[in-house]
Amino acid sequence: MRLLLIEDEAKLGEYLRKGLAEESYTVDVATNGIDGLHLAMELDYDLIVLDGMLPGIDGFAVLAALRQAKSTPVLMLTARSDVQDRVRGLQSGADDYLIKPFAFSELVARIQVLLRRAQAHPASPEPTVLRQADLELDLIRRKAVRAGVRLDLTAKEFNLLALLLRRQGEVLSRTELASQVWDMNFDSETNVVEVAVRRLRMKVDQPFAAPLIHTVRGMGYVLESRAQP
Repeated sequence: MRLLLIEDEAKLGEYLRKGLAEESYTVDVATNGIDGLHLAMELDYDLIVLDGMLPGIDGFAVLAALRQAKSTPVLMLTARSDVQDRVRGLQSGADDYLIKPFAFSELVARIQVLLRRAQAHPASPEPTVLRQADLELDLIRRKAVRAGVRLDLTAKEFNLLALLLRRQGEVLSRTELASQVWDMNFDSETNVVEVAVRRLRMKVDQPFAAPLIHTVRGMGYVLESRAQP
């Protein structure tokens, strides 16, 4: 079993690496979020142990980016015991949470549980191209096309469209979009989601006959094909 440990505390990282190696795991170590995300995206791991507080980009941002492309089991570590912090991690796609300081034996036990769960319910291969009607999004090449026309999207617009496509037909609230795409807690005074959706619509829908991104009043947004009146 190959694990990725993303931990910026050098002593703790080395301690965990040695201990997990003694448990017969092969362990790669990254000491910041940028390197950790690169390894997680480029290589295939059976499980990732991810610290929530990291230099470069924090663990929540790493997790949000990872979940755009992969379903690798993630065990998050944090020094914060705040319930809201744990909820945020789990809602962002973490499979389990462990608060520092922790016993090494508990870490191993939680890893074993997550690996058994993953083996019992193997994830279907993640699609690299998402489609709806004449819209196509290539996650590897970071390319968006509708009706044969290349769409010029910013990084956030691409991630927002990817999330809507992954969960097409499902109404996503502004709170969830803010958390998944911007890694932020939704503030009712902030219109960042509305502005981003409006700009995305101008590129994805406005030049074409049939809109795909729809507003569900009081609930959020949904991407789906609808019959034209």
